[in-house]
Amino acid sequence: MAERRVAIKLVGEAKEAYLELEKKVKEEKANGTASSFNQTLFRSINDKIAILKTKCDYGDQIPRKIVLRTKYMRDYSVTNLFRVDLSGYWRMIYTLRQPQRDNPEVDILAIWLDVLDIIDHKKYNKIFGYKDR
Repeated sequence: MAERRVAIKLVGEAKEAYLELEKKVKEEKANGTASSFNQTLFRSINDKIAILKTKCDYGDQIPRKIVLRTKYMRDYSVTNLFRVDLSGYWRMIYTLRQPQRDNPEVDILAIWLDVLDIIDHKKYNKIFGYKDR
């Protein structure tokens, strides 16, 4: 049986948000802050990424009719989107992609998982057209 490999890459706004959060967490820890929302959110993101490495369809799939009218379709030409809930009502948005045919590791089933965004609940509602309650 072939080994299964999931490559996870943070792209665009997700990469920027992650790096900024990582920087804040390091600063907080250097200043002696033992616990904060930033640290909780950062830990939540890393925990979910670890889960996604073994179960790439862990998140809730976003309906295709909604995907087609998002900025992710326009910016990344995605055909599928998944949502993972994070701490503090934040969301992580990702897409699954199949590797290119010229991959030399033909005996390995590989899936690319691109994390496209890490956003709060208000921005999530705006992007996907949901109304605030």
